[in-house]
Amino acid sequence: MAGKVQDKVVMVTGAGTGFGAQLAVRAAQEGASRVIVHYRSSAAGAEETAANVRAAGAEATLMQGDISVWDEIKRMADEAGDVDVLVNNVGDMASSQTSWRELDEATIDHCLAVDIKGTMLMVHEFGTRMLDRGARGAIVNIGSTVIVRGSPRAPIYAAGKYGLLGITKSYAKALAPQVRVNIFAPGFMATPAVLERPDFQAGRGEQITRDTPMGQIPPPEELTGAALFLASDDAGHITGSYMICDGGYSMLGA
Repeated sequence: MAGKVQDKVVMVTGAGTGFGAQLAVRAAQEGASRVIVHYRSSAAGAEETAANVRAAGAEATLMQGDISVWDEIKRMADEAGDVDVLVNNVGDMASSQTSWRELDEATIDHCLAVDIKGTMLMVHEFGTRMLDRGARGAIVNIGSTVIVRGSPRAPIYAAGKYGLLGITKSYAKALAPQVRVNIFAPGFMATPAVLERPDFQAGRGEQITRDTPMGQIPPPEELTGAALFLASDDAGHITGSYMICDGGYSMLGA
């Protein structure tokens, strides 16, 4: 059977580590012809991801760049060539911040530069090129359930991810019907960045596991298939949407 992204060129940002690395490998397993492995500073991780992509049967291309800089995004869009699927995985979780009281201007500026400005310009540059070449394409922005629950730890992280809603809905209309734009919103994942946080080691992990109907904080590879569903032809009539994937942790009433 054909994979979710069969014979497509897929670019995943932030693919040197964590969820991005798993998304890139899953794209190869789902039939991608080429996977563009983007990274900013995790060169060794990106090389490892590229090797795993090749082992899964796809061509791998490494792409270094800072998505908070517009000229860098333009360069990457030109170098990438024809991209069918863009997965905007890069985001700033303000991981160094353990309490809302620790808010500082540098954290605000960087989080907004990456989560809002950078993601918007990635959608703008890659989406425009998809549209101009007359191709059907899909863009998946990796969001977070934090926009449902808020973040008393890092309000700026919630604000940054909330901004993705406006970006996604706006470009979903602007680029339709050729290019679909959606948000995939995972909950907590068992990545080093999450598991090593002081609040997780002080009992937060146990609380989240207890309050999650599915009973676990999953490893990132368990969510990659759901994320890539939004890039597949099976999701061909889905655009401008927000798909939550958190094991029921943020379950809402009617």
